[in-house]
Amino acid sequence: MVSDFLLYLFGINVAAFGAFGWDKFCAERDMYRVPERTLLTLAAIGGAFGAVFGQQTFRHKTRKEPFRTYLNFIALLNLVGLAALSVPSVRDTFFDALLQ
Repeated sequence: MVSDFLLYLFGINVAAFGAFGWDKFCAERDMYRVPERTLLTLAAIGGAFGAVFGQQTFRHKTRKEPFRTYLNFIALLNLVGLAALSVPSVRDTFFDALLQ
């Protein structure tokens, strides 16, 4: 179960990173863009680190407010969630709830 969760986190972070790269590509070519709501949703469902890394790598949406603040807040929540999962009792409760 833990390995499935780690695989999920890896995948969603790759997807978030890719979405930022694709949106930057589209922005430079005046093509249809990835909605900000989609970028923030990818971050909120576990892809915040990939999203922030993509934002910095592609220098995309780094000054746009309130998007930047929302993304940083979501990243903080993801970090707190991962820290909580490092506590064995919290981790066990979390994965037990997922199995039900």
